[in-house]
Order: sequence, then C-alpha cells, then structure tokens
Amino acid sequence: MAIWFYENIKLEDFLHLGKNTLGEQLGMEFTEIGEDYIKGTMPVDHRTKQPYGLLHGGASVALAETLGSIGSALVVDQSKFNCVGLEINANHLRSVRDGFVTGIAKPIHIGASTHVWDIRITDQRDKLVCISRLTVAVIKKPSA
Repeated sequence: MAIWFYENIKLEDFLHLGKNTLGEQLGMEFTEIGEDYIKGTMPVDHRTKQPYGLLHGGASVALAETLGSIGSALVVDQSKFNCVGLEINANHLRSVRDGFVTGIAKPIHIGASTHVWDIRITDQRDKLVCISRLTVAVIKKPSA
C-alpha cells in the first residue's frame, strides 16, 4: 500500500518542487516514485566535486536531504503542513570521481510530528557510496 497523501501520484506531479532550488543548481533529478520510496540522481561533475576531484560529502548530504524532505512533503497534506529537515547524518563509504549517483529514500518512521528517512546513495555500478538518516519535522501551517 502506498504511503503518499495523493493516491495516484506521479513524478510529473511534484517535479516543480525542485525548481529554483539547491537541487536544481547541483543537477539533481527525481527519477522514480514507488509505493514507499522516492528515487533521484545527481551528477558527479564540477558542481558536486571537492578539490581532490571526488564527490563532495556535502553534495551527497544535499541529495539525501532533498529526497527525504520531498518524500515527507508527499506524505502529508501540503495545504496544512510544511516539512523541514530537523537532523541529518551521513556515512560516506566509497568515493566517486565521475558519472552520477542515485539516491533512494525510504521511510523508517512516519509520525504525526516527525518522519525519519533512510537514504542510500549508490554509484553507477550500484556500489554503496553513502548511507544517510534524515529526521524531518512536520509543522502545521498557521491559520489564514
């Protein structure tokens, strides 16, 4: 059973959430949505590398937070709630020099006031690059 607020959600329904954001600047793209996960990619290029020519850990964290935050936004009624990152951690397991990386975010906990997401980032050979855990605060929007 799908976890999303809107039953038949498709990629094109939320692509606008990536416009004019850090994710867009880093070349992130949402690529798939399943019953309980969201997937996206990010290039390993001049925008996402550190001075030694490797994928910057901060870029991996940005991808993880983007996927988890958008996942949370898609779980709640966006007319009533905002979802914002509360805490994130990451373990960088393998370096990447070029190509792209893919992140898959799956919920560990979907509560009324917090969500916790597990995000796994892999390289083009499907080797694990980074494991991240994101806690998202679900905040009620003020009444108009």
